[in-house]
Amino acid sequence: MTDRTDAPSSLGPDWVLGDDGLYFRRGARVVLLDDADRVLLVRGHDVDQPERSWWFTVGGGIDDGEDDAAAALREVREETGIALDPTALVGPVYTRSAVFDFYRQHCRQDEVIYLARLHGEVLAGEELSRDGWTDVELDVVDEMRWWDLDELARVDIEVFPEGLVDLVRPLLRGWDGVTRHLGLAREH
Repeated sequence: MTDRTDAPSSLGPDWVLGDDGLYFRRGARVVLLDDADRVLLVRGHDVDQPERSWWFTVGGGIDDGEDDAAAALREVREETGIALDPTALVGPVYTRSAVFDFYRQHCRQDEVIYLARLHGEVLAGEELSRDGWTDVELDVVDEMRWWDLDELARVDIEVFPEGLVDLVRPLLRGWDGVTRHLGLAREH
């Protein structure tokens, strides 16, 4: 049983207090690739740890009554301004659960991770639209950037999901149709 009335307003309305005592939501994420095999990532920080930042895939919470693929498409549009054709969405290629601290709360998110490839001209980070960002995103998102996988493998800050470069490389040739579960990640 979950209780929407106990969710702290700072997390947003899609977070609910779960039976395990953690704030919980289901999320949809997208590994967004361009023709040069670069992946679009977002860099953010937590309000209570502004000195710590990390890179992560585009995506967010799944709304009540929304299916996973629709949420993934919506999140890409809201966070980047890119309106993906639904046929461009592949997967989910991965699923995972993550436990982490965010907005001074212990949280758990169960995620489905899709793949999509953009063809032709791709918007640079400064050209991507932020018009659909929530108040939380405006508070904690620092930038968006296209990453070459070799360059991403050498970054010093955290990248989520962990091992993203190794997860993306086999997808460059296409998805084999098998959704792989990455397990439970404890991210702190």
